[in-house]
Order: sequence, then structure tokens, then C-alpha cells
Amino acid sequence: MANEYAVRATLKERLNIESADTSRDTLLDGALAAASRGIDRATGRRFWLDDTSTPRTFTLAGRVMCGNGGERLLLDDMGAAPTVVETGSGSSWSTVTGYDTAPDNALVRGRPITALLLDSGGWGAGPRARVTAAWGWPAVPDEITEATLIQAARLYRRKDSPEGVTGSAEWGVVRLSRRDPDVWALIEHFVLPGFG
Repeated sequence: MANEYAVRATLKERLNIESADTSRDTLLDGALAAASRGIDRATGRRFWLDDTSTPRTFTLAGRVMCGNGGERLLLDDMGAAPTVVETGSGSSWSTVTGYDTAPDNALVRGRPITALLLDSGGWGAGPRARVTAAWGWPAVPDEITEATLIQAARLYRRKDSPEGVTGSAEWGVVRLSRRDPDVWALIEHFVLPGFG
């Protein structure tokens, strides 16, 4: 497993599976991985933090917003302050200093940095920005962990509901909904505009 938002032991507890029972571990791991990647696709972002800082290049056009506080360069989620910020292109890059991270106090609140703020005209005429940072979220939000567990349990039980139909003595045959409303309620405020 890699970068899942919940752990197998917690999912076993939710499903009333004894921790010593390893016969279903492969199915449980698959459900956790599928639920985690499904949340990534639904929200348009990922919630784990890279182990190391890596550079990413962004075109300035369409990513710089002007406001009263200066120019805000919109970026992918950063789980730590950037180590290097440059503007330019090709083999000609200039280091940028004196920027502020935004939103204010994001990392303290467990949220990612999503923009860098400079005084008006600060981003210059360079066509691109290159930012080196640890990408992702500083920590997996509790809502994402809970949504992963709900969705993984649902996916695990899916083997017992062929063609999306399940039944019980009390309710009879029931068709499963396409989208779990509890999962959606937990993740919808994390969705980037244009996704979901």
C-alpha cells in the first residue's frame, strides 16, 4: 500500500474482522487504495505529502491574480513552505524573494499553501515560475480519512452485491446509490473548482 488515507487495522475494526485474520488483507488493501485514489479524482487533489522537495514549473499567464495586497500566484497544494522560487524560462531563471505564502497561517491550520503573494508587478515579465517544494497536504484531514474508511468498506462489501443490488429480510432488494452521500458530504468542501 502507498499513500492510502486510512489503515487496514481501522478498516478491519469497522468491518468486524478480527485483526489476526489475514485471509482478506489483499481485498481490504485494494479497497483502501481504490477509495483513496477515488477521493483524489473526485476532489482534483491529493492529500499526502511528498517525502522530498521537487521543482514544478507553472505558466504565469492565467495563474496570477491581482488584488489589493499585490499579485497572487496560484499553485498546486504545498504541504511546506517552498525552498526555491524562480521566474524565467529555458536556461535563464531568476530567484524570487520577499514573497508571502497564502492563505495566511495555512500550515498552522493543517491546510496547504496554495499561492505566493508579491507586491504588484513582482512576478515580472518571465513567462514561467519554477517552485521547489514538498507538494501535497501537511497532514491527511480527518474528513478524508473518514470518507476513505466509509468508501473502502462499501467497496469491500461490493463483492456481495453483484450488479449494484443488495438485499435484506427487512427491506427486500435495494439498489445501491451511485454516490455515497456521507462520503460526498465529507469531501465536497475539498473539491477544487472545475472538479466533482
